Amino acid sequence: MSENKRIRNFSIIAHIDHGKSTIADRIIQKCGGLSEREMKEQVLDSMDIERERGITIKAQTVKLNYKSKEGTDYILNIIDTPGHVDFSYEVSRSLSACEGSLLIVDSTQGVEAQTLANVYQALEINHEIIPVLNKIDLPASDVDKTKKEIEDVIGIDTSNSVSCSGKTGEGIDEILETIIKKLPAPQGKQSDNLKSLLVDSWYDSYLGVVILVRVIDGKIKKNMKIRMMSTNSDYIVEKVGTFNPKPTDVEGLNSGEIGFIITGIKSLSETKVGDTICESSIPLAKPLPGFKPSKPVVFCGLFPVDSSEHQKLKDGLAKLKLNDASFSYEPESSSALGLGFRCGFLGLLHLEIITQRLEREFDVNLITTTPGVIYKVYKKDKQIVDLQNPTNMPEPNQIEKIEEPWIKATIITPDEYLGSIIKICQDKRGLQTNLTYSGKRAVLSYELPLNEVVFDFYDRLKSISSGYASFDYEITGHKEGNLVKLGILVNGEPVDALAMIIHKDFAQKTGRQVCEKLKELIPRHNFMIPIQAAIGGKVVARESIKGFKKDVLTKIHGGGATDRKRKLLDKQKKGKARAKQFGKVEIPQEAFIGVLKISKET
Repeated sequence: MSENKRIRNFSIIAHIDHGKSTIADRIIQKCGGLSEREMKEQVLDSMDIERERGITIKAQTVKLNYKSKEGTDYILNIIDTPGHVDFSYEVSRSLSACEGSLLIVDSTQGVEAQTLANVYQALEINHEIIPVLNKIDLPASDVDKTKKEIEDVIGIDTSNSVSCSGKTGEGIDEILETIIKKLPAPQGKQSDNLKSLLVDSWYDSYLGVVILVRVIDGKIKKNMKIRMMSTNSDYIVEKVGTFNPKPTDVEGLNSGEIGFIITGIKSLSETKVGDTICESSIPLAKPLPGFKPSKPVVFCGLFPVDSSEHQKLKDGLAKLKLNDASFSYEPESSSALGLGFRCGFLGLLHLEIITQRLEREFDVNLITTTPGVIYKVYKKDKQIVDLQNPTNMPEPNQIEKIEEPWIKATIITPDEYLGSIIKICQDKRGLQTNLTYSGKRAVLSYELPLNEVVFDFYDRLKSISSGYASFDYEITGHKEGNLVKLGILVNGEPVDALAMIIHKDFAQKTGRQVCEKLKELIPRHNFMIPIQAAIGGKVVARESIKGFKKDVLTKIHGGGATDRKRKLLDKQKKGKARAKQFGKVEIPQEAFIGVLKISKET
């Protein structure tokens, strides 16, 4: 046990942009993890997108040596976690690997919605929490008010809180001392049999799959034969190391330590996050309590603008899948858009990041179809179908009921924006469950259908509240809804890429908007093109694009030409009817993109 006393494992939790990564940088600097020359901002954010947008996507870890003021050497293991709701599964696994957390709150903004969600997760697993008030160097900083807010909204004591500035480095020493004094050392015995938690895994092109582990009991060392309990597969440990923050090889990891192992695995699917690792010769009776596996909740189609880029897109998706087990895709074809893929994401930010990475890293121009969620369709023959693609929806006469996923949303907003936010939530079919106040800020709880939130809710919330409102959600389950499939027909042909599942009350209005938009964006042809929006066999909206009309009568002069004129006009009419029958309407890419933007404008 004596070894463990000198170890502190902690994670950093906070809302987006409250300064997690900056404080992690300062701690690394203070503990001499990197030289001045190697230091850069957001050390632990490795992706370009993470740096650019100032967000953390992948949870990162680092091992540091710290000498306290009393002169004792300690080992600090930090796990920097994402703050965004889409990556809450990353947060849950990071917390499970630690004994305590630094809760970072921006002293100019106070407590935000995602802070709440992550803190409650930490409290559930009995974490010791140290509140850290960041950005005290800014003139708008109000430490006392923020402390009161932490006590009122979260309900944790702030007497041991630390004020600091990640930018100037003020208060960092105090944070380190508080970590040593307040956070518990890991409980575990080196003499026991191996028991270890798989925290994360990613693919390295040279080493194969790198597995991040937290050793609970025992020791994990080179050439050891280990077993993954969820798959019951055995592997030989080829390499053991820690991140300081650069990868450093070590002989072994003892109980309480966090590090990585390499076992020659080539596929990420073999490593389940939250799995228990034990020695293959001494299996454990029961695995560690795992945490929530990540499940995709938002689905949409990705199609290349140029069909020749299909292979490029396929290769890109396969490479991203290597490093992101929570992302899923399967091939899909559309008569309008050609060959593409149906992809599953954790949320809208996740979708945005994946599409950005595809466009940036693999140089593919993409069209994204309307994001949708998984519906449960109960058929009359007692079958239950999980539906994520509107084109696969059974006929209305076969359906008994459709259930859609609902979420519990927490919104924190300054009270001057409260009325507008309540209105949005009501427009989105929301049910208010709670409303409390903390000073001048309102904490709203709502139940909302996920498909209403998934498209543009976050953007609208931010624009209405001038960016001050924050939003967090968790999925609560499925409820029955009055849902229909809205199909779009162009020249009598259904356009599968524009089909959507929508609440019956909004179907007509949306159908009309789509028809109007397509009328603007589809060019005229030689024949008239009808554009229709239909629910089942019933047309609810229609627009027509007039055809070009050639004047066939110009050559006719003189008297008695009436019969000739009529003949020519009848001939033209027949030609147009034939053209309409056999003609193909080219729907330009702008039309698809324009329709996808409709919901954002309304």
